[in-house]
Amino acid sequence: MERGSEKLLQGLAALELAVDESRQALLLRFVKLIEKWNKAYNLTAVRDPIEMVSLHLLDSLAILPHIKAPRIADIGTGAGLPGIPLAICMPECHFTLVDSNSKKTRFVQQAILELQLKNVEVVHSRVELLKPQQLFSTVISRAFASMGDILDLTGHLLADDGILLAMKGQIPQQELAEISLRYTVIPLAVPGIEAERCLICLEKSKYG
Repeated sequence: MERGSEKLLQGLAALELAVDESRQALLLRFVKLIEKWNKAYNLTAVRDPIEMVSLHLLDSLAILPHIKAPRIADIGTGAGLPGIPLAICMPECHFTLVDSNSKKTRFVQQAILELQLKNVEVVHSRVELLKPQQLFSTVISRAFASMGDILDLTGHLLADDGILLAMKGQIPQQELAEISLRYTVIPLAVPGIEAERCLICLEKSKYG
């Protein structure tokens, strides 16, 4: 994984993120776990661990500066993305990773155990049925649903001063045209990924 380590280091520098060596090692171990479990669990279409550094780790970490602490929910986390890379790099925050696919939540639970992450919990549930004891300061969705559906399904999870972050590829103009709320579009440049990436940010205080 030496090439992966180099790619991660260069990517973190390009994103201007300070991540110490022990956390870099955890990130690379997470990629190895995805690679190992992918054969049986079909977690991701990406098979090459070097590609996973860009498409999974750096893509996840590109949104780190926009997250509002301290309680974060990752909705439709799949293989633990972006939740686990973010949790590794933000140990002071608590992450709740939600998915309705039991195979994927089993993998995420195993990854949390093996990486000894104390700030992450996994919930096997449909998002609309989730009733957290405490509301979240940030709710993240990555390739989860259309903007309208994301708002309908996650609004009840956000604290009054919370924010919703929807990770998208190209700016979803049609989806945005269908919502009446004020939003911010943040272009993202992810090292090693030529495809467009953006983050749609909505503040709960501006809902309604």
